[in-house]
This record gives sequence, C-alpha cells and structure tokens, in this order.
Amino acid sequence: MPQPWTIKHKPTSLKEVVGNREAVQKLVEWVRSWDKDVPKHRAAFIYGPPGIGKTVTVEALAKDFNMELIEKNASDYRTEEAVRRIAGLASQYRSLFSAKRIILFDELDGLTGSADKGGVKAMVEVIQNARCPIVLIANNAYDPRFSILRNYCLLIEFKKPTISEVMRHLKNICLKEGIHTDENALKFIAQRSEGDIRSAVTDLQAVAEGKKNITYEDVSWLGFRDRQEVIFNVLRMIFYSKTCSGAKHAASMAEVDPDMLLEWIYENIPSHFQDPHELARALDAVAKADVYRGRIKRTQDWSFTRYMLDLMTAGVAMSRVSSKPSGWVPFHFPTRISALSKSKEERVMQMEIGRKIRRKCHISAARAAKEVLPYLRIIFKNNAKMAAGIAKWLDLTPEMIYYIAEDEAKTEEIKRLIGI
Repeated sequence: MPQPWTIKHKPTSLKEVVGNREAVQKLVEWVRSWDKDVPKHRAAFIYGPPGIGKTVTVEALAKDFNMELIEKNASDYRTEEAVRRIAGLASQYRSLFSAKRIILFDELDGLTGSADKGGVKAMVEVIQNARCPIVLIANNAYDPRFSILRNYCLLIEFKKPTISEVMRHLKNICLKEGIHTDENALKFIAQRSEGDIRSAVTDLQAVAEGKKNITYEDVSWLGFRDRQEVIFNVLRMIFYSKTCSGAKHAASMAEVDPDMLLEWIYENIPSHFQDPHELARALDAVAKADVYRGRIKRTQDWSFTRYMLDLMTAGVAMSRVSSKPSGWVPFHFPTRISALSKSKEERVMQMEIGRKIRRKCHISAARAAKEVLPYLRIIFKNNAKMAAGIAKWLDLTPEMIYYIAEDEAKTEEIKRLIGI
C-alpha cells in the first residue's frame, strides 16, 4: 500500500511550508525572543482553516531550530487534571539533553465543550508559569470559549494559500515522483482545493496513481465527483492495506470524523471480505471499536479514541489473511446515516414551518409542528384555494408547500393560485 503523499511530502523545513510567510516569520520571531528572556506572551495561538499547514509549520520550526517538540492532542487532555500533567514539561526551557523545548497543543477545539472539566482554566495556569514556548492550534481562535485564553497568547492567523502557492507545492511533489504534469491540470487541482493543501495533495495522488504523465483530461473528472470519492480511497486503503501503519495513515486522510468513518467501514465490510473467517474477524474488530466508542461517549475519556481508531483501521486490515480483491467492488453510503439524515431533514422542515405558524398564532414552534401541521396537511390535500390563502398568510416557501401537500400536482395548483 503506497504511503499517503500528505505524509511522504510533508514539509520538513520552514522553507518548504506553503504560503503564510508573514505568519511564519511572526512565529519565528516569537520563538527567538525566548533566547533573551521570557516574553510577554508565553504561548502562541495559531488559528485558521483546516488543511493549510498549521501543525506542519510548528513541526518544521522545531527541526530548523533543533528543538525538542512535545506534541499533544488537546482531545486527549480535556480535563483539568489531564492538562496539569504537562505542567512539569512546560516548567523547563531545556530537556535533559540540553535541547531547547517547545510544546504543541494541537486541535485545541477538542479541549472545550460539554466535556471540558476545567481544561481551559488549567491551560491558562500552565501558560502563566511556562518556562518554554507553548503553541496552541485551533480552527477559530475567536470562539467565545477561548476568550480568557486569548488574553495570554500571541495570536497568529494562518490564511488559505494562493492558487499559485498550492500549484508550486504540487509541482515540487510531481518532480520528486518523476511525474510530468500539465500546468492546467495542476491549476485545476489547486483551484478545486480552495486553499486546502492536504486536499490538493490527496487529489494529486489519486489522479497520479499508475501514471507518469498527467493531463487536464486526467483531472477534469474531479470537478464532477463529490468529495465522497476521498472516503472511497480511504476505505480502499484500509480494506486492502498490508500493514497496520498504512491502514492507520489512511484514517488521517478521511474528511469525516471517526464516528462517521466507523459507519462507512461497517457498511462496506461485507462487500469486500468474501472469506467468512476474514469477514468474522473484520466485524469483530469493528464491534470492539464500537465498544470503545460507547465508552468514550459515557465517560468523555477521549484517550480511548486511539484504541477505537486502531481497531477500525489496522484491526480490519489485518483481518485479511490470504484472500485478494475479486475485481471492482463499489462502496455504499451508510444506510443508517442516510436514514437518520432523512429524518433530520424532515424534523428541520417541520420546525421551519412551525416557526412560520408561531409568528401568526403565538404558540411555540414545537407545538405548532405537532398540533397544527397535521390539520394543514388535510387542508392542502383537499382544498387548494384555502391552502393558497393559508400559504400566503404564513409566507410559506414552495418547498414548505410541497412538504405539506405531499403531491406535486397539488403544489403546482396552490402555487398558481398564490402567483408564484
């Protein structure tokens, strides 16, 4: 199984980081200020959209400055007690081997929310007493939950790189892989990524599979496929990986959360594991992953996530012993998620109609959806003229009219009477 290019061609030096030169320089100057004295801000808060290189920048900086990087995922440190465990590491500027130290807290968004039990407060205390640089990373630093934390941090915004910057990065990858690429093809991939470097590299790898020459025609199909194709590639890598590391790396490429990825894997295992013994082992691995998922939800102990991910990726991949792929087998969207999605859409529509009724009848939207909507449905199915008057009075949209009438012909008749 080939190594994901997002890993293989990850920047190893600040010179290789794509875009955000001013933000990188600001981070570098802040780190250098530690050599003189403890700066005013003992933590830097890097924020910006996912996939634009925030984490790899800190990793590259640590290598360039020969610093010991201690990288933590905030999802594993959601409580006050857990955060305090790293206080000792932050109390010293140098490690036992005299290397300068920098601590990275990635995915800070996972520190907050209903599961947060003093995590932010403890993080502030750690920063106040830190004797080495601490870097925090999140998508949105201006989330109200970070209001206190921001006061103690140097805010550094990372923005989406330009199309030309993404193209240059893709071109360098092609040179390293020995692939000749049409300029228009790279531009198409870069434009489509909308600044998400990780997505662009993933697309390039998918297009380049088995090729040494990439033309515009080779990438034009990307514009007509859904991002769902990314999850198809991830599933293919998990189901047919020959190594645990390959299967686990595939999960990092997925553009869905672990819960959704588990649903995708569970739905598609029976189609891709024909041997009954291998199928049983794969389903057993998924069942155990689901046990850990349940434990995470009950205890809010996010450290179990690693076991869940290992079982649903490496556990499934290693279930295959001797069987080989038998031709092309399609992937299917999880039926359970599809059913829940349809149910959610229906509830949203009911509440939107309920709010329309609430404005006129002065009752709650929930009560309107439950008690008034059934009567409207009877009227809309049997009396188009009255339905048109009600629809105009409530200011219903065509979609709402169709939802209530449950009939296209009735909907068109009501719309004609209203004049829309």
